[in-house]
Amino acid sequence: MEEKQKIFPPGFLWGGAVAANQAEGAWQADGKGDSVADHITAGTKTSPRRFTEQIRPEENYPSHEAIDFYHRYEEDIALFAEMGFKVFRISIAWTRIFPKGDEISPNRAGIAYYRKVFETCKKYGIEPLVTLSHYEMPYYLCEHYGGWTNRQTIAFFLRYCETVFREYQDLVHYWLTFNEMNTLVSRFGTLLAGGILPEDGEDLFGRKRLGSPETVAEKSRRFTALHHQFLAGAQAVKMAHEINPENKVGCMLSAAGVYPYTCSPEDVLEAQAQMERSNWLCGDVCVRGAYPYFAERFFRENGVQIRKEAGDDEILKNGKVDFLSFSYYSSRCATADPKVIQTAGNMMLGVPNPYLEASEWGWIIDPKGLRYLLNELYGRYQIPLMVVENGLGAVDRVTEDGQIHDDYRIAYLSEHIRQMWEAVNDGVELLGYTPWGCIDLISASTGEMKKRYGFIYVDKDDEGKGTLERKKKDSFAWYRECIRTNGASVLSTNKKRINYDKKTG
Repeated sequence: MEEKQKIFPPGFLWGGAVAANQAEGAWQADGKGDSVADHITAGTKTSPRRFTEQIRPEENYPSHEAIDFYHRYEEDIALFAEMGFKVFRISIAWTRIFPKGDEISPNRAGIAYYRKVFETCKKYGIEPLVTLSHYEMPYYLCEHYGGWTNRQTIAFFLRYCETVFREYQDLVHYWLTFNEMNTLVSRFGTLLAGGILPEDGEDLFGRKRLGSPETVAEKSRRFTALHHQFLAGAQAVKMAHEINPENKVGCMLSAAGVYPYTCSPEDVLEAQAQMERSNWLCGDVCVRGAYPYFAERFFRENGVQIRKEAGDDEILKNGKVDFLSFSYYSSRCATADPKVIQTAGNMMLGVPNPYLEASEWGWIIDPKGLRYLLNELYGRYQIPLMVVENGLGAVDRVTEDGQIHDDYRIAYLSEHIRQMWEAVNDGVELLGYTPWGCIDLISASTGEMKKRYGFIYVDKDDEGKGTLERKKKDSFAWYRECIRTNGASVLSTNKKRINYDKKTG
């Protein structure tokens, strides 16, 4: 039998990923309006971020400055180019283009800004992969229209889409519709993904409410918001193809493999049900153009009523995505036993896996789970896939001589790259890989800076203090060599055992 080639396919898109609300800062610069992210305070691993209706002077809102990518994009993109990036996943802040969200004419300063960013990418031969909506919905639309619960929001979003599709048709050819849209399947996505405002002062993911059952009305609002996003995304796909046939548009999910906690039939069925709800419901609508067979029973048994209109099914059928992208940080276990302790993992609930380690923030580390998930996704959909988020949030130490030795990050990413390569050899069509937070940025879940993901260190702490100076970590040179050799440098290196919890603490 011929030995597998220790290299990724020609043209594989190596790169990195950031989001506007976690990197740009400059939250009121050049006519930008408030986004929902601008109303979320800082937090910690043990103290959750909170939503506030008004901006409070005594509070720290990390998105307001973030890492100031807005003013430093040329320096940062040059560093990405030095690593050899083929693709850079970035999001457009909707409120830079339409500050309130419902205007007729766009903000020209915002248009000009992103043109400069994309032109800088083009100068270095980097392909932009642009997310249209990444957890930063215009706050005005949330406050005055009810976010995505209001069907009018579809028209506002499509006006924004048409504007950026036309403005950047010479610079951008890869687009993603909504970031991690399947988080709306759970209560965790209510605010960030759905733009459904909680009470003033409530924590980011609604943990105060998690101890009490969600009402039928709340569930129906959430799934109606998701339905409106499905319609908006499908129409955006169709529009992108009409404006420029070269455009490729993908959906983006927060994906995780779900394992039964035990081999009891109850746990197996629970794991299957969670895979259906968290991965297949949104994936089927975006890729196959229709709700899956199991949705009807799920909605019926949960009392969910979605406000559909005539023609909705046809819209979904005519707006299928070209590829599926997803974030992967961890897997989780599922059980039907209510006594088993629940733990958090990338905005989804799960139970601890006794066979796997966890990061300092409690996220299960499961590289082989990525191979499993890639095969499950490709087996179901048979369209190209892309891993657009993956990484290890860790505390990085700067040594006396200014170095950052992040061997734990190198070990984590190396093992995930090995498993992607295995999946490619399994027959999966994988387009590319953009590790999350290729430069340190603020954490979406906690608002911290110390939970770092990047190959590039940013001098800033959790209180917002620091010079914002950029420094290369050891992983910078490692990833540059990985890209230069199309993965060969990683695939030919022996595995190194790392205790993630001790190394990152």
